[in-house]
Amino acid sequence: MRRAVLKEAAKRFPWLANVTLYGCLFAGGDLAHQLIAQREHIDWKHTRNVAIVAITFQGNFNYFWLRALERRFPGKSAGMVFRKLLLDQSFASPLATSVFYTGVSFLEGKEDIFEDWREKFFNTWRTGLMYWPFMQFLNFALMPLHLRTAFMGCCAFLWAAFLCFSRQNGDGTATVALAFVMDPRKTLEEMREARLARRRKQIQREN
Repeated sequence: MRRAVLKEAAKRFPWLANVTLYGCLFAGGDLAHQLIAQREHIDWKHTRNVAIVAITFQGNFNYFWLRALERRFPGKSAGMVFRKLLLDQSFASPLATSVFYTGVSFLEGKEDIFEDWREKFFNTWRTGLMYWPFMQFLNFALMPLHLRTAFMGCCAFLWAAFLCFSRQNGDGTATVALAFVMDPRKTLEEMREARLARRRKQIQREN
């Protein structure tokens, strides 16, 4: 019954249902990252910032982007799916990653909103190439158009947890993220020491 209601809502109000679900799942990914990190207190402000970026840009962009791809390359043939994947990973993925890093930094009021982007974008994009092409293949090949943004949101739950970890503590690589899952405290301490070492080197260069 509940599943039928959700399907009907997605068909009748596709934009609202898809974008809302996408934003909620992205924010949930941030909460999952904080729980894995075993923090004493949840940083609700950070979760709010992640949700704002996810709803105002990520969810809306993906909703209209997926429809534009379908209009340009209609159908689920191998050739059409490949074209969609190529454009998605060469244009949409780098753009969405860039907006996440700069958007959350902007909402936090950082002086240099491009700092995280410069340090972690390329690693993050390469890591995404190990995940998103497979998820998007399933999306383009199997999912009906009105559910594709919601499906991306489900996939983005894990991706959001990875992005939030990478932005706050990691370096955008899957290796460090997996080490964090296995031993959060040790990994956070190692990344903290690495950041301090980079800052010391930067200060030495400036002097």
